[in-house]
Amino acid sequence: MNVPLFQADITNKEIKEVLEVLRSQKLSIGPKVKEFEEKLAGFAGVKYAVAVNSGTSALHLIIRALGIKDGDEVITSPFSFIASANCILFERAKPVFVDIKGDTLNINPELIQRRITQKTKAILAPDMFAHPADWDALSKIAKKHNLFLIEDSAESVGSEYRGKRCGNFGDASIFAFSPNKQITIGEGGMVLTDNEEIANFCRSSASQGRKIEGGKWLEHIRLGYNYRLNEMSCAVGLSQLRRIKDTMRKRQKAASLYNKKLKYIKDIEIPYVAKDVKLHWWIYVIKLIGNAAGKRDIVMEKLKERGIESRDYYKSIHLQPFYKEILGFKEGDFPVCEDISKRTIALPFFNDLRENQIDFVVRQLKAVLNIIK
Repeated sequence: MNVPLFQADITNKEIKEVLEVLRSQKLSIGPKVKEFEEKLAGFAGVKYAVAVNSGTSALHLIIRALGIKDGDEVITSPFSFIASANCILFERAKPVFVDIKGDTLNINPELIQRRITQKTKAILAPDMFAHPADWDALSKIAKKHNLFLIEDSAESVGSEYRGKRCGNFGDASIFAFSPNKQITIGEGGMVLTDNEEIANFCRSSASQGRKIEGGKWLEHIRLGYNYRLNEMSCAVGLSQLRRIKDTMRKRQKAASLYNKKLKYIKDIEIPYVAKDVKLHWWIYVIKLIGNAAGKRDIVMEKLKERGIESRDYYKSIHLQPFYKEILGFKEGDFPVCEDISKRTIALPFFNDLRENQIDFVVRQLKAVLNIIK
C-alpha cells in the first residue's frame, strides 16, 4: 500500500462549476469572485472579504494597508510557514520573533511584552496546524500597547476559539486555499476584516491600484499589484464551501482514528487540542518523544521506504539560511521552537483517508519505531 501525504478532494461538482465558467467566457473580475467573497465573509463572520491569488499576497496587502513600513517592527512566531514572516520583510519592516508554547505550538503571549519597543506596530499570530492562537491574551496586549493585530488563519478555516470562528480576530486576517487546505482551489487566498478602509485598500491594491468605485479602468490611484483571483478558482471555492460541513466531519473522523490508534505508543505525542477550541483539522502532526526524539529524519526515511509519505512541518524560520544571513539569528535563540521543529512529523491526512490506510500508517510507524530503538 502507498499512502500519500495529502490528496485534493475534487468532485464532479467542482468540475461542473469550472466548465460553466469556461462556457460563460467570463474568466476574471466576474460574479464568482464576488459571490465567493460574500459567502466566505459570512462563513467567517466578518463584514468584508477580498479574494487574492495566495495567502501570502493577502498577508502582504494587510501589512501595506496598516501602513507598516521601513523600520517598523512586527512581533510574530518563528514556527510557521515562512510567508508569515516574509510578508513583513516585503515592506522592509522587521519581524521580531517570540517563542512558542510547547502544547498548542502557537506564539506564547507571556513572552511578547519584553519584545515590544517604540518601533513595534503590530502582532501577527498564526493559528498553527488549525489550532487557534490565544486570541484573548493577544487582543489584550495589542489593545494595551495600541498595536495592530493580524491573524494568519491560513491553516484554520472552520476552527473555533471560544465559540468564534477563526478569521474573525484582530484588525484583519487571512485564509489560504492551496491543495492540502480544508478548502482548496489550487492556489488562492482571502483577506478578511470588519474594517471597510482596510478592505478597500486591499481590493484596490490587488487590482493594480485601481479606484474601487467610480474609477476608470486605466486610472491608478496607488501602487498596486496583480494579486487578483480568477473566476474558475472561485467557482471551485464556492463548491468546496457548500460541502464544508462534510469536509469537517471527514477530517474529524480521520483525526479521531489517529488519536485512538496512536495514543498509547510511548515514543509519540499526539496533537494537543485546548478545551476552549474546536479544531477543523488541516494536517495531522505528531511529535516524537523519548528514544525517538532525535531520530525524526530516520523515521521519515523508513516510512518512505514502506510507501508512506510524511513531512517535517515546520522548520524554524529564524534558522532558515536567508534569515540567519540578513538578521543574524542563531541556534538557541528560540529554544522551544527549535526543539519542536526537530521532532514533528506530518502523517498522511486528507478528506477521504480510509481507516485501512490509517491502520497501515500506524502499523508501519510502530514497526519503524521498534527498529530504531
